[in-house]
Amino acid sequence: MTTMLPRLLVFALLGVTWTAAAELPCSKMLPSQLKPTNVNNLRPADVAVFSTVNVPSEMSAAASRLLELMTLTNPALTSALDESHAHTSLQQPRLVERAKQASVSLQSYQDVWKLVLLFVPVGPLCVCEQLQAQPVIRTVASEVDDVLKLLRSQLKRTIVSVALWDGEGDTSQSRSCACVASQQEGEARLQRALLTQALQESLDELLVRNRWYGDGDDFAVVLQDTPFAAHLSPAGSKTADPREETDRLAVQLWTNLLQLATESDTTDENGQLIKLPCPTEERPFLRTEGNSPSRLVGQSSPPVPHALGTEMPCEDFDPSPSSPTSVHELRPADIKVIGAVGDSLTAGNGIASSPNNILDVLTQYRGLSWSAGGDDNLTTVTTLPNILKYYNDKLTGFSVDTGKQTTPQAFLNQAVAGAKSKDVPPQVRALVERMKNDSRINFESDWKLITFFIGGNDVCDHCYNSLQYSVENYVRHVRDSLDYLHREVPRALVNLVEPLHILPLREMHVNASLKCPTWLVNILCPCVILPKPDSVSLQKVEEINRGYQRFLSDLVESGRYDTRPDFTVVIQPFLREIVVPKLPNGSPDRSFFSADCFHLSQKAQTLMARSLWNNMLEPLGNKTTKQEFSTDLGLKCPTKASPYIRTFRNSNYTYAGPKPTPGPVPNWGSDFSCVDLAPSESAPSSVHRLRPADIKVVAAVGDSTTAATGAKAKTLFDLGKEYRGVSWSIGGDKTVDTVTTLPNILRKFNPSLKGFSKGQGSRQKGFNMAVSGAMTSSIPAQIQELIKVMKEDKAVNFEQDWKLLTVFVGGNDLCSYCLDQGNLSPANYSHHLMLGLDLLYKEVPRMLVNVVEILQIETLKTVKKNTLGCSLLQRTSCPCVINPTENSPEMEAIKRVNNEYQNELQNLISGDRYEGRADFAVVLQPFLHNYYIPHVGNGEADTTFYSLDCFHISERAHAEMAIGLWNNMLEPVGQKRTFNDFTYDRSKLRCPSQVNPYIFTKSNSLPTPPVTTPSTPHFTSNAPPPPCSTPLPVWVPVVVGVVSLIVGIVITLSACSCLRSQKSKKDKSFELNGTVF
Repeated sequence: MTTMLPRLLVFALLGVTWTAAAELPCSKMLPSQLKPTNVNNLRPADVAVFSTVNVPSEMSAAASRLLELMTLTNPALTSALDESHAHTSLQQPRLVERAKQASVSLQSYQDVWKLVLLFVPVGPLCVCEQLQAQPVIRTVASEVDDVLKLLRSQLKRTIVSVALWDGEGDTSQSRSCACVASQQEGEARLQRALLTQALQESLDELLVRNRWYGDGDDFAVVLQDTPFAAHLSPAGSKTADPREETDRLAVQLWTNLLQLATESDTTDENGQLIKLPCPTEERPFLRTEGNSPSRLVGQSSPPVPHALGTEMPCEDFDPSPSSPTSVHELRPADIKVIGAVGDSLTAGNGIASSPNNILDVLTQYRGLSWSAGGDDNLTTVTTLPNILKYYNDKLTGFSVDTGKQTTPQAFLNQAVAGAKSKDVPPQVRALVERMKNDSRINFESDWKLITFFIGGNDVCDHCYNSLQYSVENYVRHVRDSLDYLHREVPRALVNLVEPLHILPLREMHVNASLKCPTWLVNILCPCVILPKPDSVSLQKVEEINRGYQRFLSDLVESGRYDTRPDFTVVIQPFLREIVVPKLPNGSPDRSFFSADCFHLSQKAQTLMARSLWNNMLEPLGNKTTKQEFSTDLGLKCPTKASPYIRTFRNSNYTYAGPKPTPGPVPNWGSDFSCVDLAPSESAPSSVHRLRPADIKVVAAVGDSTTAATGAKAKTLFDLGKEYRGVSWSIGGDKTVDTVTTLPNILRKFNPSLKGFSKGQGSRQKGFNMAVSGAMTSSIPAQIQELIKVMKEDKAVNFEQDWKLLTVFVGGNDLCSYCLDQGNLSPANYSHHLMLGLDLLYKEVPRMLVNVVEILQIETLKTVKKNTLGCSLLQRTSCPCVINPTENSPEMEAIKRVNNEYQNELQNLISGDRYEGRADFAVVLQPFLHNYYIPHVGNGEADTTFYSLDCFHISERAHAEMAIGLWNNMLEPVGQKRTFNDFTYDRSKLRCPSQVNPYIFTKSNSLPTPPVTTPSTPHFTSNAPPPPCSTPLPVWVPVVVGVVSLIVGIVITLSACSCLRSQKSKKDKSFELNGTVF
C-alpha cells in the first residue's frame, strides 16, 4: 500500500477519471525485480531519468503530461526537460549543440536508466524546387545522425526516442521560405505533408543503416511510428482545444514508447475518448528494435509491368466537310484546342513515381495527365489528347513533361495541386487568358474541348466546415466557373466529369500488408479516412459525395449552358461508382496508386483516359457510370450513324429543365418534428439529467444582439428599436412555426415556460436583461438585476424551478478595443464574465447556463451595401474593425485579440470552477467560433442577415442563431459544431434522442453515464491541474491536503482489496476523457 498511495495522489492531481472498475489503471507497470542490464528488457517503471532535447514549445505541455504519466510508474522519477524550446531553424542553435547540453546534464545519471525524447522539427525545411527536396532531407538526416552518434558516445543506459515534429500552426516556415507564401493553401498543405512523410522515411532508413545505434546492451534508438503534427486541419477549421490537443499528443508519445500493442485505436467515433494502452505481461517493455522488430516503412513490392499505351481500333478519322457551327455536330477531328482545370489528379502529381519514392509525388507529370497530357503518343501514353491526335495531328493546348500550372509546358492544363472548387474560378480565367494570347490558337473560330474535374478535396475536408464545403457552395463555385466559360469562350464543349466516389479509397488503408503511408493520407483526406466503419461521420461523407454528383446534373439539366449553338456542357459520369482493383488474393492492387496510396499512378490514369473518351461517345441517358479499372477496357469509336461527340441534342435527350424558383420566404419559422416532449418523471435534482421539458424559466443577458436591436427595421428610424420578441435566445413572439427562437422551441416541450420577452421595447421584456451597446463589464450588473427580478417574480419558484440562462457578449468590446485596450483586454473580458458566473453559482439554484462563444468579428468587414446606413453607421458602430484596412497591423491586432477572447472563455469554462454543485452547470456553446456569412453573387456577403446598418443582425439571422444554439445544446461537449450554418432550411432543428434525452453538459457527455457505486472510486479535482515541468514530490500534496490524504488512504485500502481479488485478470486499456486527462 505504501507504494500505491503516492501513485493515487499523483493520479488524483492529474484530474483523471478512473473507469477501470476496481483496478489501478495500468496496475502492472511495476519495475523489474532485478535492475535490467539490457536495454531490450527495460520496463517503463525502470526509467529513473526522463529528458527531452529540442522540445518545441507546442510539445512542451505534452512532454510534461508524459512525465506525469511516467511518474505513476516511478514516483521517484527525475526529469531533465528542455526548458528552452526549439528555435525555428536548425542552426540557431544547431540540434547538435542542444544534444551536447542535454548529454552534459545527464552525466551524473550514468548508473541509472534514462529515457530521452529527441524532437526533430519539420518547420525549417524549405523546398521551392522539386530538385531541392532530396538534398534538404539528406541534410536534416545527416544532422540527426551526428546527434545520435554524440548521444551514444556520451550516455550509457539510455533509450533515445526520436520524434518528428511538424508545427504547422506557426508561421516560421513562411518567414524563412519565400516560395511558401506564393503557394495556394492546398498545394502548400500537400507539399508539407509529403516532406514530413519523406523525412520520417529517411530517418527510419538512417536507423536501419546504423543498426539503431545499438552496438551494445545499454543504448538504443527508436523512431516514433508517426510524425507529430499540430493544426494540420484545413485553413479556417477550428483549432483543437489546447488541453485536448495536449492529451492527444501525450498519448501518442506514450503509445509509441511501448512495444507494439494490439489496441491501436486512440479515439472513439467522435474523438471523445483517449484509450491509454498499458504494458502487458507478454509485452511489458519499452519498445526497441531488439524486442519489437519493425517493418520498414515505404517498402513495397516492385511494380508489375503493364501496358500504358492503347491500341486505336477506329478507322474513320475525318473531320467535318467544313468547320461546324453547332457543338451538337462536332466530330473528334474538328477539335483543335484542348484544355483542363482541376486538382492534383489533373495536374499529374505522382503519376510516374515509383512505389518507394514518396517525395516524387510532388512532381506534376502533366504530360501524362489523363485529360490534358500529350507526352509521346497513344502507343506508349494513353491520354485524351493522345487519342485526339489520331484525329487531328495539329491538336494544341495539351501539357507536356513536368511542372506547375504557371510553366510554359503546362500550356492549357491549368489544374492546381490541392485545389478545391473555390479555386477553380481563377483557373478558368488563366485558361482563357492563355487561349486568347497564344498565336497557335484562333480564339474565335477554333473548336475547343475543356475537361473540368473537381471536388475530391472538398469531400476530404468537409467535416471541418460543412457549410464552407456544402453542396450549395460547391455547386456555386462550379457554376461561377462554367458561367465564365460560357460568357467568354466561343466554340467550346466542356466535359464536366462528376467527382469520383471517394469512399473506396479507405480500402487502401485497412490492410497493413499494403504498407501504405496512412498517416500521410490522414492529413490529405481526414474526413474520408478517419471515420470508423458504419459511423455517422462516414454516412455524412457518402451524403456530401453523392450531393456533389447529383447537383452537378441538376445544374447542367437546367439548360443554363445551352443558350447558343456553339457551346454546351456535358456531364461525364464514369466515376460515379468506383470499384477498387483487386489482386488474385483479394487485396487491393496498389499498382493503380502512386507512392502515397492517394494519388493515382499512370496505370489508373490510362484507364481514366479510356473511360472519359468512351463516355464522350456514349449518348446521354446511357452513359457508363462505373469505373472498374479493368485493364482490358478498350476504346469505342464514332459510328457512321453517330459520328459526333455526344450532347443532349444529338442524343435526343430531354433535359429536366430548371427547378421552379422558390417564392419569397413568408417567415423565418421552423418545422418542429420532435415526438418525445415529456419531462422527467419527477423534477431532476441534477442538471446533468435535465430534459428540455424540465425547464420552467428562460433568461438572457448580453448586448444589442440579445436585445434584438434593429432586427425588423424597415427604415433608418427603426434601427434604434429593440424587437425583443424575436430575439434568438429569449424572444417569444408567436410560435416556432413562424418565429424561430430558443423559447419558442422550448415551449413545444413546456407550454408554461416563463421569462421570454415579447413585442418591442422593454415593457414585456421578461427576463431579457440585455442592454444595447453593453460591454462585458456590464454583465455582473445585468446578472444582479436578473437575480433580483427572478426572486421578486411570484410566478417563479426560485428554489425549485429549473432555469436556463443564455450569455452572449463581447462584440462591442472588440469594436472599441483600439480605443481602450487596457480595459478591454482579453483578461478583463474573461474576468467580468467570471464575476457574473460566480454570482449565479453562489446565488441561483437549479440553473443551466449557456455561454455562447464570441464570433470572429472580422467577417463583419465583408458585409457591404451601397446605402447610407451601411456606409456610415457600420463604421461608427464598430470603428476598430471596420476602419482598419485588410492585413494592416491594426486589423491583425483585432484578429489576435478576438482569438484571445475565445481562448480566455474556453479556459474559464473548461475547468471545474462551476462543477461543485449538482444543480448548476455552465456549458460553452461554440457554434459561432468559426463564423461564416453566406455569399451571393460574386463573393458578396448576403446582407439579408443584417439590418439596415450592416451591423446589427436581422430577424433571419436571429432565427439561424436560435437553431445553432438549440442544436449545440443537443450535442455532447467535445463534439459540438463549431461553425454556423446559415443556409435556409425549415427542417434543421434537431431532437433529443432516446439514448440521450438530456441537454448535454460536460458530465453527461461522457461515453457512459456516471455511475455512483461504492466499487468504482472516482477522483475529481476542485481546480484544473497546473502544468508541471518537474516531478511532484510526494510530500507536497500531503502537506497541502491533509484531509484529501485521509480520504485517499480509505479509498486506497478499498482499491488494494479489489486489486488482490482481480490480480489474475489481464491488464486492460484505461480510458480518459480528452478534456480532463
